[in-house]
Amino acid sequence: MYRALEDEGAPIRLAAIVEPDLVRAGAAANEWGAPVFSSVEECLAARSRNEVVFGAASICAPTSVHFQVGEALLAAGIDILVEKPIATSVSEASRLIAIAANHGRILQPGHLERFNPAVIATAPILNHPMFFEAHRLSIFSPRSLDVDVVLDLMVHDLDIVLSFVQSPVHSLHAVGLPILSRKVDIANVRIEFESGCVANFTASRVSTEKVRKLRFFQPHQYVSIDYARQDLLIIDVSRAAHADPAAMAAAAASAGASGFPGLNIEKPEVRPGEPLRLEIESFLDCVRTRSTPRVSGEDGRAALALALDVTAAIAEHAERAGLERYMHAPQPLSS
Repeated sequence: MYRALEDEGAPIRLAAIVEPDLVRAGAAANEWGAPVFSSVEECLAARSRNEVVFGAASICAPTSVHFQVGEALLAAGIDILVEKPIATSVSEASRLIAIAANHGRILQPGHLERFNPAVIATAPILNHPMFFEAHRLSIFSPRSLDVDVVLDLMVHDLDIVLSFVQSPVHSLHAVGLPILSRKVDIANVRIEFESGCVANFTASRVSTEKVRKLRFFQPHQYVSIDYARQDLLIIDVSRAAHADPAAMAAAAASAGASGFPGLNIEKPEVRPGEPLRLEIESFLDCVRTRSTPRVSGEDGRAALALALDVTAAIAEHAERAGLERYMHAPQPLSS
């Protein structure tokens, strides 16, 4: 995406690539025409010798090395966009936030769905949401198997709901199981917030179809977001009809059985856009203007903390239900 922006004339240049795998490194060098280094340390050493010049970087690596790589780059004065989850632990996330602050650097976690046009279009209509239903289902892929489905997929929806609700978690109950990998591949969690809002989340990476949907209810409204299609649907209950039962009954009689009395169904215009591109453009704008990212390090830490609470609740449920032997034993990938 950086090279695409560069080719389109944006004031950005792909300066260097870090790839420890020799085969992929050779392919990257041929494809992108940029110097490729085997480690972050080697790349930073070349930068200190002015052999390469750059001030920002994207960390697209396994979660297990996010802190190590992020710490090195931030300490060297590099602004970073780090894929979700921000780190493997809340303490690592807090340390990255502190390092970024100490060095005056931009730290943006890669919570991609925050830049989904349908999510952006939803923000202005939020009005005390009280019930969420999130479904994020994917076909199995060996990608991202260093983390479970909660940190791989569900964390997107946890982050979105946290940003919408703006309330601490009161309680949660969760269940999950490994199916095709060593880690939990399918999970369900019910969370109650201190505001009284309740949210149900389902995430699976062993589905036969891809689903990315979030639905929620708030006073007088039902809202449905389709992340993949970038669709937003709002069903609004007429406040006048709601306040006057007689008017509602009269409207129902005149509409007939197939009518929708007192309901206004609306599909607001959503300006289409590629979330990854929008995320990167937003990051680069923050780098240039030294402004706070739409998704801050604190946001990334909050989403990670909640995701880890979910995984802990899954483990507790497994122990209570006598499922411990299934939680660690790898399942066959084929018969």
